This record gives sequence, structure tokens and C-alpha cells, in this order.
Amino acid sequence: MSSALFRTKNVEQSIQDTEEPEHSLRKSLSALDLTVFGVGVIIGTGIFVLTGQVAKNNAGPAVSLAFVAAGVVCGLAALCYAEFASTVPVAGSAYTFSYASLGELPAWIIGWDLVLEFALGTAVVAVGWSGYIRSLLDNAGWHLPDYLAGRDNAAGFGFDILAAALVLVLTGILVLGMKLSARITSLVVAIKVIVVLIVIVAGAFFIKGGNYKPFIPPSRPVPAGGNLKAPLIQLMFGWAPANFGVMGIFTAASVVFFAFIGFDIVATAAEETRNPQRDMPRGILGSLFICTVLYVAVSIVVTGMEKYSRLSVEAPLADAFKAIGHPWYAGVISFGAAVGLTTVCMILLLGQTRVFFAMSRDGLLPRFFSHVHPRFRTPHRPTILLGVIIAIVAGFTSLAELAELVNIGTLFAFVVVAISVVILRRTRPDLPRAFRTPWVPVVPVLSVCASLWLMLNLPAETWLRFAIWMVIGFVVYFFYGRTHSRLALREQSPAGDVPGPPAGNTP
Repeated sequence: MSSALFRTKNVEQSIQDTEEPEHSLRKSLSALDLTVFGVGVIIGTGIFVLTGQVAKNNAGPAVSLAFVAAGVVCGLAALCYAEFASTVPVAGSAYTFSYASLGELPAWIIGWDLVLEFALGTAVVAVGWSGYIRSLLDNAGWHLPDYLAGRDNAAGFGFDILAAALVLVLTGILVLGMKLSARITSLVVAIKVIVVLIVIVAGAFFIKGGNYKPFIPPSRPVPAGGNLKAPLIQLMFGWAPANFGVMGIFTAASVVFFAFIGFDIVATAAEETRNPQRDMPRGILGSLFICTVLYVAVSIVVTGMEKYSRLSVEAPLADAFKAIGHPWYAGVISFGAAVGLTTVCMILLLGQTRVFFAMSRDGLLPRFFSHVHPRFRTPHRPTILLGVIIAIVAGFTSLAELAELVNIGTLFAFVVVAISVVILRRTRPDLPRAFRTPWVPVVPVLSVCASLWLMLNLPAETWLRFAIWMVIGFVVYFFYGRTHSRLALREQSPAGDVPGPPAGNTP
């Protein structure tokens, strides 16, 4: 049984499965498309909200260094992702990578983790988008009733109609095809980047040098706490992160890490890329570099415009311009935030459907979901199913506290991918690698350590929720996936192959 749990799916078989007509995706994406996807999902809630929060509570003007530290952690992981995505150009990202190196059970665990990560991320961003749109409607004098704005009315009912509608519309776009999704994303990303550049260029004229003093405020220890909302590292070792000072920068980095989530989703589109060996590394590393530069520039400008202790936590960029008497810029920023979150939501949904599709193609989830649309060549069945479920969740739930699960899920994926790179280098040194992670195993080990450090700074209750989701995943695997996987069926078949798909399921 132990060998069955850690049976691996070799790279050649993974690539061969993508060539089956009823399970193959259309290759239509270029390096530019991938970079746009990466920028589109990375620039979102983080840059428009977290800058003020961490500057005011954790790092002061040195928040720019916190973005650099978080960018370095993501950069280490990105180097590992780039090698895998170019070597194993198959949908599924970290799930597919771990199946080829660690085995079936670890692959299931990471796939189950990614399904949760992307689902919650999509729902949370959709709710945030709805809030920006309602704010713009309120400014125009149009007000949604409470029961359609996600707020409970007298009868105790509240449904966020805007959040649900956004998810359903994006679901339809993803069903129609990746190229259409890429074109829409390119347009929206252009608007979003322009808004960010407006903040940087216009805000630079209102910087006051005195607002940077002190650049690193004096250290202030975090009060000790024993509840589940305290960081796990505090409950385990009695050590509490500090606010401000040098350690405050690293505390802030664990918070602003959320602003970088998304570059790994580029890897889920490897199977739909025309030249993945060349374009995947460019898309992953290029999008991360662009966003890191923009984040650092925005944080420097905003903390220079207004004293860090007076920055708004809810909308720091917009409120900074209001504070200096330029509300027009604030309106443009709010519009850009609302438009920008659209692409974040779309690409998170894209990532989840591709992981789900890859798991079903391997038999770990019902094979019914692994068939692609005969015309659009997209995984329409899982896209529609997940889109409807997430729309309902986004409509009824604010998910504010669950958002941290997205962080821990992403960091867990980073750890698995880094370990997988080292293992595959040893087990399959013969594989052609268009991009090679430098200084292996040093870079993967640093990536694992940095990711674990940020995970330990997350609240203990986040770890508890994550553990509950993992337990559910183990139950599903042992009662279904373990016996239905294509590798298991190959072992059971006398011919060593898997029976074809059930009649009537082929489009």
C-alpha cells in the first residue's frame, strides 16, 4: 500500500495524456499573454489596500523593504516554478509537478490544497470587487438594497448579487476560450497599470521628505497572546514578531506576501502555451519582476505623500490623494481598483479549473470533468461547476477571516515545488530542461525555509482550518481517488493500460 501511495506519474506519460483528443487543451498563449496574466492577478487587493495597513502597523516608511523581502521569497519560488513549468508543460501547476516527483498522495494533497486556495481567493476578490463597485454606485446616487449588497436585512437575508454576477460572467468567458480571456485580461491590465503609474508619477510631486523620518521607526514588541489568533510561532516558541524596527519589516513581509499571490497561477496555463519551454519562464519571472518594481515604487510614493501613522488602512492610495486635496485622483484610483480586481478574479478561477481538470484527467476526481468542449477546447464542465459554486459562496459569505487560508495554501505549494525540483533533478537528470533553477539545491532550500518562516507568522486558527480541509481531502482520496486513479487502473489492467472513457462522455 505504501508503494501505491507514492507511485509517480512519469513526465512522458503526463505529456502523452495531453495529446488525447478529448482531453487536450488548445495551445494559444504566448510569453506576452502569460506575463499579462501574471501581472493581472498579482496587482490587485494587495497594492491598493495592504500598503497602508503594514506601513501604519508594522514597518512605517520601510514598507518598501517589506515588499522587497516578500518579492525575494516569491522570486526563489518562481525560479523553481519556471524550471518545472518548462520541463513538464502540463496543466495543474504544483499538483502535476509533485505527481512526477513525490508521488500520488503528495500530489493529491497539493492539488486539494490548490483547489481550496483558488476557490477562496476567487470568492474573496469577488466580494472586494463588489465593495468597490457599490462605492462607485453610491457616489453616483445609486444604492443597492441591503439584501442584494451582502448585508442582512430585517429578515436576516443578504446576498451579494454583484459578487455572484461577476463570477458567473467570468465563468462564461473562460468557457468561451483562453484567447478571449487573454484579450480581455490585456485590456483590463492596461487600465490597471496606467492607474498605478498615475499614483507613482502624480504622487511624486507631493512627496515631503519629512514624512520619511524615521524611515525605520523604533521597534515595538507585539503584546503576548495565547489565543488562536496569535501567530503560530508565538504559541509554539513564545516568540512574538515585533512591530517596526528591523524585525517589523519581516513581520510586514508576511502580511504583504498576499499582494504577490498569483505568479504561480501562470504555471497552470503551461499546457495552453504555444512554446512553454521558452515562454513559461519569461511569463513567470517577468510578471513577478514588473509587479515588485511597481509595488516598491507605490509604497515609496504613498509613505512620502502622507505620514505613515496617518495612512488609511481601508484605501490608502485613494485617501492619500484626498488628504492633499486631490479627490479626482482618488476617484480614478478607486475605479482602477475595481477594474483591476476583475482580472484577479478571472485568473484565480482559471487556475482552479485547470488544477481540477488535471486531477480529473488523472482519475483522482471523476473523469467526467476531464473532457474539453468540442469547439472551444476548454474544460467547460469543471469551469461551470466551480463557477456556480464559487458564485454562491461569494454571494452569501464575506470570507474576511478565511482569506488567510489563501496565503497558507500558496506557501505550502511553494514548499512542495521547491522540494520537487531537487528530487526530479536526482531521479530524472536526463530530462531536457529549457530553464534550470540556478544553484540547486541551495535556491530550493532557501525557498523552503523562507516559505515556512512566513507560514509560521500566520495565525494558529489559519493552520487549524487548513488542517481540517486537509483531513477532508485524505478522506476523499482514500475512499475514491486511490482506487480510481489512472495509475491504479494501469496496475490492475492485465494489458497495463487504462480502459477508455465511458461511452457517451466523449464530446
